[in-house]
Amino acid sequence: MECSQPFLYVRIYEDIRTTVTEGLTKQGIRIVCNTNIEKIERNQNCLKLILSTKDPKNMTVETVIFVTGRVPNLSGLNLENANIEVNQGVIVVDEYSRTNQSNIFAVGDCTHRPHWTPVAIATGRAFADTEFGNKPHTVNYDFIPSVVSSLPEAATVGLTEAQAHENLGESVRCYCKRFQPLFNSMADPDQKTLLKLVVDGTSDRVLGAHMVGEYSAEIIQMIALAIHAGVTKKDFDATIGIHPTVAEEFFSLR
Repeated sequence: MECSQPFLYVRIYEDIRTTVTEGLTKQGIRIVCNTNIEKIERNQNCLKLILSTKDPKNMTVETVIFVTGRVPNLSGLNLENANIEVNQGVIVVDEYSRTNQSNIFAVGDCTHRPHWTPVAIATGRAFADTEFGNKPHTVNYDFIPSVVSSLPEAATVGLTEAQAHENLGESVRCYCKRFQPLFNSMADPDQKTLLKLVVDGTSDRVLGAHMVGEYSAEIIQMIALAIHAGVTKKDFDATIGIHPTVAEEFFSLR
């Protein structure tokens, strides 16, 4: 498993990565980073993995799942016959999903956009409204929430702390809290939750929100709406949440 490679389209950073790793480890999951599987041998009813590292050199498991990500399947489309421009395995389109041929369009996973169903639906609707509904508009891809469906779950939207510093320099402010939810204090005392807001210190606008813990995806996608609308840290501070919930802690980050 090559852990040094970033998740595709998931803007994940050190705080989230560390919290997820700790949660997985407490469940008995062993994580081996910067390692390639050089060979798989059958050993009775198990599989023996020959690894590229010295420690461990090999590992015995019951099942192997090999996840390589997804790439557009353009084979058989004969795009070259229509002189459609392709770059790094994807069809090149403009903001209105138009290819370099004015009468040919492309939406979905065959383009350079994030390979998610809601993105494909949004771009498809924008294309239909523009070309057939006389309502031209484009899709904003800046604040698309994403999730890593692990246990614990991790979700994120907007800029990470590193990306914000790269764009805005020292004016970035971050508010972070790592705690044990009240609901889990008895049932699952090892369950930790991480919340983080990335804020433009000049305008007070929230640039990113990140979370590890239960219901992360549900909470973050609602915060995505607020970020898209231009919510500020003062707006978060002025909001009163529901107690006892995890999401209310976003309103008390200091």
